[in-house]
Amino acid sequence: MDGLLVIDKPQGLSSHDIVARARRATHIKQIGHAGTLDPLATGVLVLCIGQATRLSEYLLGEDKAYVGRIKLGERTNTDDAEGEVVETRPVPPISDEQLRALEQQFTGAIQQVPPQFSAIKRNGQRAYALARKGETVELAARVVQIQQMTLVCEPTETAACDHLKITVECGSGTYIRSLARDIGEALGCGGHLTQLQRTRIERFTIEQAISLEALADWQTHLLPMDEAVLDMPALHLDEAQTKRVLQGQFLEVGIVTKDAFVPARLNNLCRLYNEQGVLIAIGKHEGPLLKPVKVLATTG
Repeated sequence: MDGLLVIDKPQGLSSHDIVARARRATHIKQIGHAGTLDPLATGVLVLCIGQATRLSEYLLGEDKAYVGRIKLGERTNTDDAEGEVVETRPVPPISDEQLRALEQQFTGAIQQVPPQFSAIKRNGQRAYALARKGETVELAARVVQIQQMTLVCEPTETAACDHLKITVECGSGTYIRSLARDIGEALGCGGHLTQLQRTRIERFTIEQAISLEALADWQTHLLPMDEAVLDMPALHLDEAQTKRVLQGQFLEVGIVTKDAFVPARLNNLCRLYNEQGVLIAIGKHEGPLLKPVKVLATTG
């Protein structure tokens, strides 16, 4: 079986743990996930099953949405609650005007340094592996895209604003842990992420996500695998065209329907279906030709 499962990942389990549980529930080995969630985080994790694993790369670059909680006044070595506190500072009074200014400061294309405890490789080794050895990992800043962010003070019995609720819509590659750290630094007191829920990966939302217990009835929750690439235009091929695509042969664009326009942001990619409406390949326009770049079926 091929398709997608949208899981509501609980706290304390890694993305790899969720894949292992899905393999046991479905008895299918070919399962992967699109977009890792840290064990601390909960929420939307899209599993790709069977042939859908070959489409996971198209989900990895999709926009995401999160809601989280930042504890101010404490900095940790992992930038989240799983790490050791390495510095404490008093939290100053925080006004609504300051929060609105921070929202503006951290919206748009921003420079962000990933956490030292991350899966980014440096000299062939994962940064977290080096950090666990006590090494200081210098990671280069990268540009990430924040479409929208809101910050709200969450008072406690001891302080008017020592926690912030953060809601973020962002592009791929954004670390919310780094946002928490940088917002804390901008306020002059430091901070780290204590809670995080991913509420959306592009069109896949927390409302449609299923629990791990629902994996017992996983087939009723399986989504068609072409939902991973619905932002690509669709081309429907006749029998002869289907045969050529399944053999890895190019098609002339002129013999394909006129809805073949593919936006540049999709890298000229499109979905190719046979006459029965089955997704058989991902194609790419190269000048006047359409090239099959991922053939997903062996028969028409």
